[in-house]
Amino acid sequence: MAATKAIELKTAIPGPRSQEILVRKSLVVADPLSVYIPVVIDHGEGATLTDVDGNTFIDFSGGVGCLNVGHANPRVVEAVQEQAAKFFHTDFTIVPYELYVTLAERLVESTPISGPVKAAFFNAGTEAVENAVKFSRAFTKRPAVIAFEGGFHGRTLLSLSLTSKTHPYKAGLGPFAPDIYRVPFAQDYRGPSARDALAALERALVTQVAAESVAAIVVEPVQGEGGFVVAPPEFLDGVRRLCNDNGIVLVIDEVQTGFGRTGKMWGIEHYPVEPDLMCIAKSIAGGLPLSGVLGRSEIMDAPGDSAIGGTYVGNPVAQAAALAVLDVFEEEGLVDRAAQLGETIRERMQNWQQRWPAIGDVRGLGAMLAIELVNDATTKDPAPGLATKVVEAAAERGLLLLKSGIYSNCIRVLVPLVISSAELDEALDVWEDALDSALSG
Repeated sequence: MAATKAIELKTAIPGPRSQEILVRKSLVVADPLSVYIPVVIDHGEGATLTDVDGNTFIDFSGGVGCLNVGHANPRVVEAVQEQAAKFFHTDFTIVPYELYVTLAERLVESTPISGPVKAAFFNAGTEAVENAVKFSRAFTKRPAVIAFEGGFHGRTLLSLSLTSKTHPYKAGLGPFAPDIYRVPFAQDYRGPSARDALAALERALVTQVAAESVAAIVVEPVQGEGGFVVAPPEFLDGVRRLCNDNGIVLVIDEVQTGFGRTGKMWGIEHYPVEPDLMCIAKSIAGGLPLSGVLGRSEIMDAPGDSAIGGTYVGNPVAQAAALAVLDVFEEEGLVDRAAQLGETIRERMQNWQQRWPAIGDVRGLGAMLAIELVNDATTKDPAPGLATKVVEAAAERGLLLLKSGIYSNCIRVLVPLVISSAELDEALDVWEDALDSALSG
């Protein structure tokens, strides 16, 4: 008997009801909030979502990395409902609640940072990054921040200043925050090498900003929006050394790499490097708005009384969800599952690379994997148009994929880690068919 398929398509994609709603959207929603995948969700379960036309898709977009425990995880739903029946909000700094303390205790225990560690919670990844810079500036009494080419750290003013990709994120939206400096990020496929990237960082401390003026260096272990570019170990080790030598706070942005995505709870655990501060968000609360900064107590305690906060930060309903997310991770072994998923997906991707020269690179850690599409394997000329064709062909077949990369020519995997093996095989078969359709023609 044939296995039941997860994908079920009842209409062309997008279906008529989705199209109708998107026409209504065009009349009342600001145009910059453009829609990437033209299907309107009705409900989700695990690694699948069903649209308003009754079409069921396998979801490799995962809410842009927010759904590591899946759509509508029963444990998370139960926790949200229970907390919502008690209270929605007080502002923790006005009337505190135990959830905040309990979540801080559990996350602090998980961090790869030695010595006393403390936490503070916010709403979104961009807020976590902005506040990490605040903590760093208060601690060091310095103004400057160094970030990297290809990095993405958010869309509010300071975070957007750190973000590297100009289109669509930055063009026409300046001026940006001052005292931000950008240097190359090492990578194996396009370069520069770790040695050259570190030399550029050291040169920047001579030609751009004095080391004694730098409060923080902010870096992703694997660049997310940048195209799942994995930092070479010697590169991050050199960045850590420069921070140590110059009294600079090392801020590791784990917004996309955290919560098991890379096959370890935190992406930085793949490296012999300790952060000073970590920014976390996305899958922390199963899709509810929540983020945090975890870090060395002396840095976290540096700002003055009430210098850190905000009306909604650390929302109790989101924190109840976050505690349930941690329970699911522990009970279902999702970190190990991410590593297993990664092995299966990487093997298929490498087979595709052998078949289609347009797949210039396969890279990532754990289940955080991507392919990079190029027009020429030798020149590595980026092929964003090919990436778009593959994504569109996959959606038509019932698989939702996301692009990334500074040239928008990469296709990344952000599938919920609860996906079944049968669903994974089905999704990869559909992806392969989409590649065949887009690349073999």
